[in-house]
Amino acid sequence: MSKSVLIVVTSHDTIAGDQDKPTGVWLSEAAEPYIAFQGAGFKVDIASPKGGSVPIDPNSIENGNDDEKFTEVTKILQNTQRIRDIVYEGYDAIFFAGGHGAMFDFPGDPDIQNIIAYYKDDGRVISAVCHGPAAFADAKTKDGKYLVDGIKLTGFTNAEEEAMNLTEEMPFLLQSKLESNGAGFVVGTSMEENVVSSGKFVTGQNPASSQAVAEAVINKLN
Repeated sequence: MSKSVLIVVTSHDTIAGDQDKPTGVWLSEAAEPYIAFQGAGFKVDIASPKGGSVPIDPNSIENGNDDEKFTEVTKILQNTQRIRDIVYEGYDAIFFAGGHGAMFDFPGDPDIQNIIAYYKDDGRVISAVCHGPAAFADAKTKDGKYLVDGIKLTGFTNAEEEAMNLTEEMPFLLQSKLESNGAGFVVGTSMEENVVSSGKFVTGQNPASSQAVAEAVINKLN
């Protein structure tokens, strides 16, 4: 039986509700893993908190990032499944794509928290890149512990957020939040590939890490 992965993307389209600051999913962070998982022969589905069409961060479409290899994924992002409607027990792994939108609708989403608590308890692969680990923020397991307590991981760092001049616009700083939840947060060089595997968790620091995270997930599932 081939393996299956659920990719989760944000439904949130602005930074701090400011219509002049559009955001969403960072295209390559959903597209590169989708292509890699398909290439490995996996079944791949994409879901979002609200379902339907999801916003793509306009900054991620510039500089050739909207090239033809992403066309299929861009189409799928126009009609995603709603997380609440997903039979999540049917997947071997979950992957949270980033983009600043994830900082606003991943944390505290009851469906997301329910899925990742189940996956951790069941020993399934939990993966994320860049702002995707916002899904882990304040999430807890059945025993009341923070999901990431004692887990080595990475994600978009405080220094990277500062370099984007978005520190004040975020509901919290991802690195600080995960550290306060007990994670061993591994900081790599800003905007360069950094992937951390810890048990069934696989995380990447930034957009440059998307492909490598996907490959690490493939290796875990195989």
